[in-house]
Amino acid sequence: MRGWWREISGLVLPVACGGCGRPRAELCEECRAELHGGVPRRVRPVPEPVGLPAVYAAAAYENAVRAVLLAHKERGELGLAGALGKALAGAVRAGTGHAGVVGPLLLVPVPSARRAVAARGHDPTRRIALAAAGELRRGGTPARVVAVLRQHRAVADQAGLDAGRRQANLAGALEVPAGGERLLAAGRVVLVDDLLTTGASLAEAARAVAAACGHAGAVPGGQAAVVAASPSAFEINRNCQ
Repeated sequence: MRGWWREISGLVLPVACGGCGRPRAELCEECRAELHGGVPRRVRPVPEPVGLPAVYAAAAYENAVRAVLLAHKERGELGLAGALGKALAGAVRAGTGHAGVVGPLLLVPVPSARRAVAARGHDPTRRIALAAAGELRRGGTPARVVAVLRQHRAVADQAGLDAGRRQANLAGALEVPAGGERLLAAGRVVLVDDLLTTGASLAEAARAVAAACGHAGAVPGGQAAVVAASPSAFEINRNCQ
């Protein structure tokens, strides 16, 4: 019911830009340029968790980009998913290219905790992933969302935890249920999330997918994409591209 109400209210209530609050625009041109105007590139958190796949981000998590992500995730401004999905699609393209792709790209979203989804009334990462898959298909790249990751134990709220404590909190928390490995074998796996901070969530997701697929190393394809990453993750790579 809550998700339904958010869908309807977005059509009838006054619209303000999710990035700057400017009226009469869900996302103004200036904020859209911050989200889409950069070149997606490889990012690395410091310290970098063991098992983190190569991660590409569309933008730095600051200013309008930060505001738009929070508006979508926490305030339920669901109409922003399209713009966020376009940014994520750009990061996916940057990470995978077009050479050597066998079958479709399989976008595997990092799952939110059930209580977080219930509180928000929607799953923001999955919604953005679906928008990104649509954007990729419109550009001629076969892609679909394969939401096979599940949390099989409770984890603490990540807010306020440093990198080491986040890794410990998430270690072994995700799994691919029986049968999910068959879905993952149908194309090239790309892990996706809305945001990279310490990399702990993506590293745990990579471990769970690799375990399900019988790989000892990184997730098959070794790729992940996010809408945004902390500015420091971009800075460390400024001269390493």
